[in-house]
Amino acid sequence: MILHAGLIARLEPSGWRGVLIEGPSGSGKSDLALRAIDAGWSLVADDRTLVWASGGRAYGRAAPALDGLIEARGVGVLGERSRSFAPIYLVVCCTDASKVERMPEFQARTLVGVSVPRIELAPREGSSVAKLARALCHLGLRPHPAYQACRAGSPRPATGGDP
Repeated sequence: MILHAGLIARLEPSGWRGVLIEGPSGSGKSDLALRAIDAGWSLVADDRTLVWASGGRAYGRAAPALDGLIEARGVGVLGERSRSFAPIYLVVCCTDASKVERMPEFQARTLVGVSVPRIELAPREGSSVAKLARALCHLGLRPHPAYQACRAGSPRPATGGDP
């Protein structure tokens, strides 16, 4: 399957973890990827990602004609060191900041028959790369009970520490 999406990856203690970046043309996919690359991530694919399944996991790589290339809007198409492929652990949907829920429920996207956690992100926010890294580290975690209690109007749970 070929997707209009980018793919970046980061080396975690458990191995390489890829993030598929989706969104309409001009939504900030490549911009987010470029900033992540500057923060130590690796490019796998920009604009067109070939996705396949193996062993119950989704993987992606660049379309051959675009391997090692990334578009920097206003600059052009640039060569960039890249990985040949990466397992996809997270899907990010680039959207407007006004559409991103503050405390979203868990979402997933099915890629080639494999369910992958999915988040929505405003890619041009200054914290977007930090949010991306944290989302990748905390896959599958549910909202923290203290935040849920505060949202529901319940008294704040007691915390430890100095009085």
